[in-house]
Amino acid sequence: MEKTRISLIEDNKVIRENVSKFIGFHEEFELSMIHSSVESFLLDFEANPKRTTDILLLDIGLPGISGLDALPILLEKMPSLNIIILSNYEEEDIILKALCSGACSYVSKKASLSEIVEAIRIVVKGGSYMSPTIAREIINHLMGGRVSKATILSDRQKEILQKLVDGKSYQAISEDLFISIETVRSHIKKMYKVLHVNNKTEAITKYMKGHIG
Repeated sequence: MEKTRISLIEDNKVIRENVSKFIGFHEEFELSMIHSSVESFLLDFEANPKRTTDILLLDIGLPGISGLDALPILLEKMPSLNIIILSNYEEEDIILKALCSGACSYVSKKASLSEIVEAIRIVVKGGSYMSPTIAREIINHLMGGRVSKATILSDRQKEILQKLVDGKSYQAISEDLFISIETVRSHIKKMYKVLHVNNKTEAITKYMKGHIG
């Protein structure tokens, strides 16, 4: 079985070591590049261009180049890279900026190590993972404004989003709605894409006005 190569950029030493060690316990994964800053990760990548990464766990609050600023840089150099944001930031503006900049999933640092591994597995299978707190912020965003932005999502997607907010696992959602886990993953992936398309201009406008730190 070909292993999925995982890299991590996290400046907190304890989190970096705990997450990488836990990922290393799983035979389906292979640790690739583990760094405390975007700059050192890029130097490593440029020095070892043959060393590939399938999935990158990326913190936002980093010294030097932030995770948000790094997203377009990383994806330009590695277009096929799947980036999972792993962050303490749960503000709507930051979540939207990350999604609009190309992150495929957003995981709160409040998540357990097992949840982080579950998020990686979902991305490996072509899906996107959303922590309950992140799903809640997205619902708040969609319900904001005089005209509800929620119309951009299907009823099924809204149903799934609400169950995510309630803390339901993908398995539990599939059982509740009598659909396969693959269908749940597919809907969540589509939600990210819809949010990306519909919020790109809005998020960038807010960013330019200095609303996103």
